[in-house]
Amino acid sequence: MRQLEKRITDAESPVEEMYRRHAFTILAYIRRHIPSMEDAEDVMLDVFLAALEHEIFLTLEEHQQIAWLRKVAHNKFIDYHRRSRRRPSISLEITTEALYEDDEEAPEQVALRHEEHAVLREHLAALPAMQREVLWLRFAAGMGCNDIARLLDRREGTVRAWLSRSLNLLRIHYEQQRRGEEQHERVGRYVHP
Repeated sequence: MRQLEKRITDAESPVEEMYRRHAFTILAYIRRHIPSMEDAEDVMLDVFLAALEHEIFLTLEEHQQIAWLRKVAHNKFIDYHRRSRRRPSISLEITTEALYEDDEEAPEQVALRHEEHAVLREHLAALPAMQREVLWLRFAAGMGCNDIARLLDRREGTVRAWLSRSLNLLRIHYEQQRRGEEQHERVGRYVHP
């Protein structure tokens, strides 16, 4: 068993050494011709697989190995460009930028808005019914204080006072929530070193 392990290790050593010696140089050479790092790494993998399949490669001198690897790399990135012309592709970064040109429509922003709206609904539910209605009429329906006063058969000053109180209560609720989160974070730091 021990002899088998030694033979496997000895058999893998020249390949590992060859890869360590030449990988950076070959990758740099390929990167000059292929813009995507992922694609360049794939091409480099193909180059080294070809070297492993070539029985005489490990017997070549170092300068011959590097010349052979560069020639194979050249052929492989030519093949890559031929394939990419036949099957054009668009990078994922460009695709996501095109899909969400407006940052507000990006999935992360939509999720954050949903969370903010849920918190707002929770805080609004804690307000008295009349204050909720005045806030809804003012901000959701877009009505002015004068129009709200006529609709509710109240004086405009009363409506303005309700709006002011409602907004102050919302501020207090948000402030209490923020303080609770900060306190939770401080406690978490002491509990989890």
